[in-house]
Amino acid sequence: MSADNFTPVRGGVTAPVGFLAAGLHAGIKKGPHLDLALIVSAREGPIAGLFTTNRVPAAPVVLDRLHLRRGLGQAIVVNSGNANACTGKAGLGHAVEMAALVANGLQAPLRSVFVGSTGVIGQPLPMGPIRRGIPRLIGKLRRAGSGEAARAILTTDTRAKETAMQARVGGRLITIGGMAKGAGMIHPDMATMLAYVTTDATLSRAALQQALRGAVRESFNCITIDGDTSTNDTVLCLANGMAGNKPLKPGSSGYRVFQRMLTAVCRHLALEVCRDGEGVTKLVQVVVTGARTEADAVRVARTIGTSTLVKTALFGEDANWGRIIAAAGRSGAVVDPAQLDLSFERVPILKRGAPVGKAAERKVSAIVRRKEFTITLDLRLGRGRARVWTTDLSYDYVRTNASYRT
Repeated sequence: MSADNFTPVRGGVTAPVGFLAAGLHAGIKKGPHLDLALIVSAREGPIAGLFTTNRVPAAPVVLDRLHLRRGLGQAIVVNSGNANACTGKAGLGHAVEMAALVANGLQAPLRSVFVGSTGVIGQPLPMGPIRRGIPRLIGKLRRAGSGEAARAILTTDTRAKETAMQARVGGRLITIGGMAKGAGMIHPDMATMLAYVTTDATLSRAALQQALRGAVRESFNCITIDGDTSTNDTVLCLANGMAGNKPLKPGSSGYRVFQRMLTAVCRHLALEVCRDGEGVTKLVQVVVTGARTEADAVRVARTIGTSTLVKTALFGEDANWGRIIAAAGRSGAVVDPAQLDLSFERVPILKRGAPVGKAAERKVSAIVRRKEFTITLDLRLGRGRARVWTTDLSYDYVRTNASYRT
């Protein structure tokens, strides 16, 4: 079964059986913008997670890593407008208090509540609005609350990002839903942004963690907007088993379907993050084939995807393919200039290290005016393969980040 066989459904994180959500304006942000979200399962279940590789993790990341050791979850509370990062012991205490407020309101174990924060780094979390907001948030929980929750976690995003898919596995209908935020500070290595996924499938915590790791490797770890890894990046996947299927075990056909559907959900969210990136006008898939090793392919793809000169050329709609080759050459991977093949949407521009000619240049110049397209570089040295989705770097990205706090 391919991703095309999965049935898209409405509802985001509340599409799976047994999940409720809510979002509201608590007062963390100025104006009427939603800034506090909650996702709740009708019962505890296995939870999997991956977090930032940044050596300065935010307080919610520290807390979630601790709670993840228990392996069970029931609720996820998220605030936007403040990252609760670089806030010392007080910040960790605030993250714990957020979890405790939700746990007490739901009469759930403290360690089954996970916390997320996003926004400005280095400012104390305003707990007054959060203490007042969480009881209201619990009172607003409903099946139709996914959209509000997805909007409440946004920062510089221009729109909410959510999706849900279904498939029959072993005679049972299994659903996976998700929501994400992110527009800047996006780069691979878990490193992602914030993403929350729910499912009513039945499987062990270890099986869920394995599936999530694979899905993230093929989605969130394949996107880059600006090369920055945030302090708060988190992906959580909560399962409650309410679909009633037999436990999905790694290696089984049902587990493989689940893995592919989870990957499809994560990939959809990851690409929506790219499309809504700060100042983004282009989404470009960079495919590297023929590398001596997979690690070399990854090095080349990421170097091209994060090259400032490549990204500015994309914004200017300039088919400056020399910048792509230069990036590959400085990637640290094994590269033979005489073997390189480069194409844009299957139109060759370079063969065996030599330019194809002006006719190809004209075709490629038309391709780079599209909003989305694929660049493929074949190193012709082996079987290593990788891909990265990257974006352009525009004037608006600089404007947004030059005045982020003001």
